[in-house]
Amino acid sequence: MSPQKKEKPNRVLITGGTGSFGKTMLRDLLADGVEEVRILSRDEEKQDALRNDLRDDRVRYYIGDIRDRGAVDRAVQGVDAIFHAAALKQVPSCEFFPHEAVLTNVMGSENVIRSAISAKVQSLVCLSTDKAVLPVNAMGMTKALMEKTAQAAARTLGPNGDTIISCVRYGNVMYSRGSAIPLFVRQIKSGKAITVTEPTMTRFLMPLRYSVALVHHAFQHANQGDLFIKKAPASTIADLVTALTELFDVPDHPVEVIGWRHAEKLYETLASAQELGSSEDMGDYYRIILDTRDLNYKPYFSEGEAETKQLEDYHSHNTQQLDVSEVKELLLTLPEVQAELDTWNGAR
Repeated sequence: MSPQKKEKPNRVLITGGTGSFGKTMLRDLLADGVEEVRILSRDEEKQDALRNDLRDDRVRYYIGDIRDRGAVDRAVQGVDAIFHAAALKQVPSCEFFPHEAVLTNVMGSENVIRSAISAKVQSLVCLSTDKAVLPVNAMGMTKALMEKTAQAAARTLGPNGDTIISCVRYGNVMYSRGSAIPLFVRQIKSGKAITVTEPTMTRFLMPLRYSVALVHHAFQHANQGDLFIKKAPASTIADLVTALTELFDVPDHPVEVIGWRHAEKLYETLASAQELGSSEDMGDYYRIILDTRDLNYKPYFSEGEAETKQLEDYHSHNTQQLDVSEVKELLLTLPEVQAELDTWNGAR
């Protein structure tokens, strides 16, 4: 059963608040009249740029690393909600430095969770990724462990705990920093070949505004330990490239297939069949309900589940597949793409 809708928070902390998600969520919260938004991140240059861009006294900036529990504690005091976005997110970087991914994505997240509980924060929403499902790379593995860490804390707190801990999981955010679309656009505008790893790969396509809506949905509707997924369409990388070259009116732009990067998948999975067996279909979202069993081994090994649902994983191969024209239509909803097209067409 869904909880009653929560009131708008007065004070919010965004960890990793100078990233693509953090800045979009920050502007959304300010437009909604939130009293105070705190940004906790390591990069003083990005904080200074954001401060000069916004010039809004409701924003408070905290320099610190989530690996440092003291820094997290200082930022958390007095907030109503935390949106935990700080992470190491680049797949190749995490492959070469997996211990760093563990320190930030797992141990740092543990710090955020413990600080939230200690400060009796009303709601903590932890941001995860499709790469956490059936993970094959260090980034996905550490994000999966972040989910497990959050769920373990939620299980201990129980439904009557002061802090509601939930997670959200989503696929590729279109035009986020370090993602494929801005890279492809830069390559088109510079006249360089578009570098594609494997054209038949499929990826979920989700505008950044949808990830913000997903986090709001989790804050408003979460029961203890819930994990929310935003349903999203997908396309092949080949169709994405074709859509971009057609939008920029360079249909013959060269494309170079460079081969798979470290630990890439042919398709991404947002929810496993096992998870969907304990989920609620909420229309645009799935709610995956926390497994509340404790360390009583009989339910795990002697009895098991009386009934299981026969489902399949929800992944970018079996979700709604967009064709080239539909990808173009979605791309045109992105302000960043519109701006790039304006400057491109104006310079020609």
